[in-house]
Amino acid sequence: MSEIDYKRRKLLVAGGLTVGALLLPGMAFASPYKAANPRKISLCNIHTREDLETQYFDGQDYIKEELQRINYICRDFRRNEVAKMDRRLFDAITQIQEGLGHKGQVRIISGYRSPATNEALKKTGGVANKSHHMKGEAIDFNLEGVPLSKVRNAALELRLGGVGYYPKSGFVHIDTGRVRRW
Repeated sequence: MSEIDYKRRKLLVAGGLTVGALLLPGMAFASPYKAANPRKISLCNIHTREDLETQYFDGQDYIKEELQRINYICRDFRRNEVAKMDRRLFDAITQIQEGLGHKGQVRIISGYRSPATNEALKKTGGVANKSHHMKGEAIDFNLEGVPLSKVRNAALELRLGGVGYYPKSGFVHIDTGRVRRW
């Protein structure tokens, strides 16, 4: 095989992998997990003081009932409204925990936020007009006993979407929007 054919083949393979990743972003994101690995998470909503420990992925499929329980604990507690959360957020959090060797609770500061709540919070400042929280695509959290800067750095390494760092407020924001940081 000539040098040109070899380079052409490498380029075609790389292009195919790129197209595959774009067509199947959920699979591309989940690739660090082996299909046989169940995913568990322990959550605490700091506002409602509700706890949840759950296995939401059994190694092959997401467990609908457990995702609904996660959606409930991440609800807009101010209006008691539940929305479907993007499960990639919880996959990202479990990856962050795994990378940091953290086995404790994930403390939820804010999950889903209704448009009415978002509008009311805008008056206090620091809340986006088109927040991903209103679509169930964002979560503000910290990990019990882990320095916030380590959580932020682990989130940035994932390159899932947005990562916000709020050390004075004690949380990291992650969302499934475009990759960015603040």
